[in-house]
Amino acid sequence: MTDAAPSPWNIANAVTAARIALVPVFAVLLLVDDGDSMLWRLVATGVFLLAALSDRVDGHLARSRGLVTDLGKILDPIADKALTGTALVLLWWPLGELPWWVPAVILVRELGITVMRMAMLRYAVMPASRGGKIKTVLQIAAISIFLLPLDQLPSAVTVIAWVVMAAAIVVTLVTGVDYVVQAVRLRRRATDA
Repeated sequence: MTDAAPSPWNIANAVTAARIALVPVFAVLLLVDDGDSMLWRLVATGVFLLAALSDRVDGHLARSRGLVTDLGKILDPIADKALTGTALVLLWWPLGELPWWVPAVILVRELGITVMRMAMLRYAVMPASRGGKIKTVLQIAAISIFLLPLDQLPSAVTVIAWVVMAAAIVVTLVTGVDYVVQAVRLRRRATDA
C-alpha cells in the first residue's frame, strides 16, 4: 500500500499563497505619498520582510509535515520572484532609488535560470544550491535596506545598502554561471547515457 500524495490544499501552500497576496499590499504601501513617507516606508519594509521570511516557514511546514506538493514547487519560486521583482522594479521606477540595470541584471538572471531549470526537468531536477540560498539572503537584505527611507537616515546606511547590493549582484551572477555549468554537465551525462 502506498501513501497518498498530500493535498495541494495544505498549510504550507496557504503560507505561500499568502506571500503572493502580500505582494500588491507591499507595493501599495511602498508607494504611499510617492514613497516619501517615513512611516509608510517602514511599514512597507516590515511587510516585505514578513513576506520574505514566510518563505522559510512554508518550506519548513512542507518538509516537516510531509506536505511537499507539485503546486508548492511551482508557487514557491513564483512567490519569491514576484516579491523581490516587485521591490526591485518599484525601487527603480517610479521611486528612482536604484539604477535600471540593478533590477535588469537580477531579474534577467532569475528568470533565465528559472526557465533553464524547467527545461532541464526532462534530464534531471536541479535543486537550489547553497550559493543560491546565499544569493537569496543577500538579495532580501539588500532590498530591505533600500526599502528604508534612506534619505532620512545617516548616509552610512546608504553606503551599507550599496555594499550589500553589490555583494548580492556578484553572488547572483556567479551562481547563475554555476547553474549554467551544472545544466551543461547534466545534459551531457543524460545524452551520453
